[in-house]
Amino acid sequence: RRPCFRVCYICGREFGSQSISIHEPQCLEKWHVENNQLPRHLRRAEPRKPEVLTGGSCTLTAENEAAYRSAQAQLLPCGSCGRTFLPDRLIVHQKHCR
Repeated sequence: RRPCFRVCYICGREFGSQSISIHEPQCLEKWHVENNQLPRHLRRAEPRKPEVLTGGSCTLTAENEAAYRSAQAQLLPCGSCGRTFLPDRLIVHQKHCR
């Protein structure tokens, strides 16, 4: 059986139940620094921690799914091909996309 990991709602990576509480504030700070360095038209609204209102044993799965969707919502689509990227990677991609 796989250990219970929690998904970061900012970056979408998995962390243990103890380390997620350490990771999230640092990840949010990193997100702010990177977001402020982007051109104004690519800046995004601050990600919000999703609230899941479910009961029972599916709580962790529902929370992880909501956190993953939140992280995926941070991606921006390329105007040419439609693929999604983080804003700093989108700039690099658009230089070479046809």
